[in-house]
Amino acid sequence: MQANPERAIAAMTPANLPATEVLVTADCWAGESSAETIVHRAIEAAAAMVDADTADAEVAVMLTDDAGIRTLNNNWRGIDKPTNVLSFPALQPERTPADDDAPRMLGDIAIAYETTRKEADSEHKPFEHHLSHLAVHGFLHLIGYDHETDDDAEIMEGLERDILAQLGIPDPYAHDDQVN
Repeated sequence: MQANPERAIAAMTPANLPATEVLVTADCWAGESSAETIVHRAIEAAAAMVDADTADAEVAVMLTDDAGIRTLNNNWRGIDKPTNVLSFPALQPERTPADDDAPRMLGDIAIAYETTRKEADSEHKPFEHHLSHLAVHGFLHLIGYDHETDDDAEIMEGLERDILAQLGIPDPYAHDDQVN
């Protein structure tokens, strides 16, 4: 899968984008009235810039709290602590002609409010920028990208930078490159 930076976000049509459902499961998100819109926009931008089949597909995003994501992290990864984002790619069973009208599930993304807020604040980034980054990061995991090796991380981070730049968001890894 390669990025296609020539494909402009403005040229996106609903037919080539995954349907994204955002479910807010924690009251702490109540003060972030634009969170759902931010997540939708980030996933649409990511889908427009990668060469992956995301048409007629669905993504579910859960905006949760640290307690909720800690439970998911413990149950699925055996790590008993909260994290910022988790992605759960859907298994892709063989489709039958009867499935043609049903959307294909790409998977689920969970984003924790408190951890996202703490990271944004400590890195002096607007919350909206960090939320966009986490939504893009989660989406890229759903379509097969990872950062398990240095080479894979370089590819994934490059895509994240390109996608976020299309949204007018500065390089989220810029602080990682600075030497103190």
